[in-house]
Amino acid sequence: MGLSPKGGLWLGGVCALALASWTMIGCGGPAGTTAEPETGGATAAPVGTEVKGDIEVQAFKGGFGIDFYQKAADEFNKKHTGAKVTVDGDPRVWEKLKPRLVAGDPPALMFPGWGMDHWSLITDGALMELDAALDSPAEGADGTWRSTFEPGLLKLGQQEGKTYVLPYYFNINGWWYDKTVFDANGWTAPKNYDELLALCEKIKAKGIAPITYQGKYPYYMVHGMLLPWAHSVGGPEVIRKIQNLEPGAWKDPAMLKSAQMIVELRDKGYFATGATALTHTESQSDLVVGKAAMIPCGTWLYSEMKEQLKPTNKLTMFLPPPVAGGQGDPSAMIVSIEPWMVPAKSPNASGAIAFFKYMTSPEKAKEFVADKGSLMAIKGSAEAVKIEALKEPARLFGESKDVWSWQVRDWYKAMHTEIENALTSMLNGELTAEQFLDRCEAAAEATRKDSAIVKHKV
Repeated sequence: MGLSPKGGLWLGGVCALALASWTMIGCGGPAGTTAEPETGGATAAPVGTEVKGDIEVQAFKGGFGIDFYQKAADEFNKKHTGAKVTVDGDPRVWEKLKPRLVAGDPPALMFPGWGMDHWSLITDGALMELDAALDSPAEGADGTWRSTFEPGLLKLGQQEGKTYVLPYYFNINGWWYDKTVFDANGWTAPKNYDELLALCEKIKAKGIAPITYQGKYPYYMVHGMLLPWAHSVGGPEVIRKIQNLEPGAWKDPAMLKSAQMIVELRDKGYFATGATALTHTESQSDLVVGKAAMIPCGTWLYSEMKEQLKPTNKLTMFLPPPVAGGQGDPSAMIVSIEPWMVPAKSPNASGAIAFFKYMTSPEKAKEFVADKGSLMAIKGSAEAVKIEALKEPARLFGESKDVWSWQVRDWYKAMHTEIENALTSMLNGELTAEQFLDRCEAAAEATRKDSAIVKHKV
């Protein structure tokens, strides 16, 4: 499922506790902090000028570990002798955090990972609103803290114009190929869908599967083909309507065209035989060893496969080939953030803000990029990219005019599972493109009518 360095593909998972449980957390400010009065149901975080006392940090312990955060804590403690930051973590840290949030005993700062539904926390006032802190001076840079973040990534932690979670490292979804293989055969990455079809025919003639995919986890294709192509054909409004559960959104001509493109690739035999049964590592291994030429995946691909790579492998990303003449910007990309947050009842919100300011300072951001081989949400941090496989994603991000995120998988778990199941059925030839969209629209309708499901807007 690709849980190594990225923790989770998108902004969170589904909370195991009922929403009623979260209301027990309350919205009051933490004792002993300089939190301002509540605004819009949430407590405003302090700006981080008071740095003293214990500052407990709980972090998801994924493929990147927590050693970088612990090292930063040691450095911070030396700079602020009146403060003591401690960082602890777990691969399933959200399971430890949920009961603490309910009991009103959260850490000062947390990175709960993919198993925590932070949107429910926002809805129930369990997180601090961070805009006042963002508008305060930055650490290690001129201007405000807000000005140091990539704005397209910062907005992904907002609800109704207010910021509740902050990005750290982030992922980009695209397609990958081995440049060594392409160069040896005189192939170039396709710049549009028509070029993709022509390239696939050449690759197929060589006895190589043109495209493989992580069939056990259909969301890779949702993010790598279905959504980008609908966006390319119809523009961002198509995706906005779907995410906002507008009636009939799945029947948009752009969605139909996207589904038909997937069917066309299937019918022309351009997908690897049996790919619907492959895990993420199995399909990605086929790319690495040359059994397949291209695969949709995020920027975590290198970190997941680096142990299998040979010196000759040159994994390179390109964006999903757009449709010529489409309404979407060809530089558009789907991204996901790994969010950090300050609980509403943080025992030391000011210290938490000060520490995260230090963690996101330009110097520390560049260190993280260099040490961990990931992209960071801080402006200028891409200068520190050392891994060749990340240089092209960094360039594409810097040039993108439309950075967006798919939230449905976080917001509406059952709906997204049905989308994935229907997509698998279409890939297996059991559904037409029209029938696939009928099932997606029915899943959206069921979600719309379920009053127990909290609804969100983009």
